[in-house]
Amino acid sequence: MPAPISVIIPTLNAGRDLPLCLESLMPGLEDSLIREVIVSDGGSEDETLAIAGAMGARKVTGATGRGAQLAAGAAEARGEWLLFLHADTALSRDWPERLGDHIDLRPDKAAYFELKFRSDARAARGLEKRANRRARMLGLPYGDQGLLVSRKLYDEVGGYADVPLMEDVMIVRTIGKRRLVQLAAEARTSAAKYERDGWHARSFLNAILITRFLLGAKPETLAKRYT
Repeated sequence: MPAPISVIIPTLNAGRDLPLCLESLMPGLEDSLIREVIVSDGGSEDETLAIAGAMGARKVTGATGRGAQLAAGAAEARGEWLLFLHADTALSRDWPERLGDHIDLRPDKAAYFELKFRSDARAARGLEKRANRRARMLGLPYGDQGLLVSRKLYDEVGGYADVPLMEDVMIVRTIGKRRLVQLAAEARTSAAKYERDGWHARSFLNAILITRFLLGAKPETLAKRYT
């Protein structure tokens, strides 16, 4: 019987972060959970595709845009379960056990990981707590927290939208809080944007963008402010 999970990673010039992301998937390969890893690239000009090929990932190329890239990767996936990960996110080593239990015990629900920033900053700890609390209370995890969803449920909700921003918010809102579970394993994501812009400034910008989206602003408009 084939392994159940197709891992889908959207990339754009992700050569610096992709190796750590792919290495974190090794425990799942060892436990026969991962059927394939698909790197869905939006036009990288660095070593991203070479790294993906060297580490055994399938490569899908297409137009730039994370929503479109996620959808393109899902269209090529053969697994009964889809695990969507950002290229700058690495999973904690205990993830296969937590994910395997979820597949066995809650096959009708989607799941995401606890957010952890790869930073020693005190502000990182505070933001992690707020983000994880938001995810549990509102059913709105960040895309950085990954998304595990069965092929059946993914197709039922219509998959990822071809939008330049908020594709993660759109799909989890469609799935709904009652069908979302937080797994007791960590998605350890890059803090580069927060360190570049400042923790408070970046988190404030993110809050403004999602609030405007929930109030009806179009992703195309919001994307102009997101870098």
